[in-house]
Amino acid sequence: MKKPLYQLKQRHDVIRQFTPNWFTVTMGTGVVALILAEFSVFAQSINMFATLLWQMNIVLFSLFSVLYILRWLIYPHEARQIFTHSSMALFLGTIPMGLATIINGFLKFGVVLYGDIAIQIAQMLWYVDVFLAVLIGVFVPFLMFSRQKHELKTMTAMWLLPIVACEVTAASGGLLLQHLAVGQTTLGILFGSYMLWGMSVLPAFAILTILLLRLALHQLPSKELAISSWLALGPIGTGALALLVLGAQAPHILQAYHLNGLANFLHYAGIASSLILIGFGVWWFVIAVLTTLSHVKTGLPFNLGWWGLTFPLGVFTLAILNLGHQLQVNFIVNCGLALSVLLIALWGMVMLKTLRGMYQGYLFHSPCLQNLLQREQV
Repeated sequence: MKKPLYQLKQRHDVIRQFTPNWFTVTMGTGVVALILAEFSVFAQSINMFATLLWQMNIVLFSLFSVLYILRWLIYPHEARQIFTHSSMALFLGTIPMGLATIINGFLKFGVVLYGDIAIQIAQMLWYVDVFLAVLIGVFVPFLMFSRQKHELKTMTAMWLLPIVACEVTAASGGLLLQHLAVGQTTLGILFGSYMLWGMSVLPAFAILTILLLRLALHQLPSKELAISSWLALGPIGTGALALLVLGAQAPHILQAYHLNGLANFLHYAGIASSLILIGFGVWWFVIAVLTTLSHVKTGLPFNLGWWGLTFPLGVFTLAILNLGHQLQVNFIVNCGLALSVLLIALWGMVMLKTLRGMYQGYLFHSPCLQNLLQREQV
């Protein structure tokens, strides 16, 4: 067995080496819990397992939050190096996206378990998520423009991570509206969510356009970054899902304010636009599969980037399922369920590899800390 490049020497190194890419674990686990709930019509035990998985995800998110806060408190100088690191800073976007899966879980599972207080908790957390998503969605790209060094040939779909957080929050806003009474608050959440969608999807598609150019000029990414190609499904799937859930809630909210024309437009535009986006997602899905298979023969080294197989595919699957349910087309729903089975299998594989990497210690590694130590030696 090949010896890992980095091994934890002391227990406190877990804090020193902790990085925000660990929140990808909560993103993938959270979306799998939400998708498992779609199978509850077949067996109640599946819904119980999905609920347990969501609760476990809350524990993971809380643990990771404590570890990352402790790193800032104990090693503030080292923690600040993330702002100048060209790849690790991008993973700050995983924090609000991980929180969004917990918010959605409160609406899916929490209402049954805890009653109306779950809705109040979800609404409070949603405001926190909006703040984090907007802050990271603006601040990290500005750091890319001003303090970090990037090149076209080294670009990957990871550039999407800080951008996509806003549209994930927008989708959560649409789900939250289902549980709130019509009023000025719901109107503000509806319009605010559409603005969050615009802040995310449009820049994300600009990045995807540049990514296509990068792939054409510099070929596929290296095997270490091959899984990053799956990340492109994130903005496509979440963009479609947000339009669907917001469009479904727009009529009863806007009609109360006599905006019937706008209500109908948002509803039908959401369905039509999601069909187009899902078609684009199918194209990217095939590209991602081919990219992964092209590196399988030479071996794909495991890292936390493998969680890119879960959340992007998960939100894309949720968009397909939501579209199928709104249109009441069984074929679309069945396609979504088939992708769900694939997603659950991928999640199980990645989780097992992650648990083994945690036990061995080599997954706790901060690249920005390594750069700092190299500069200090010089």
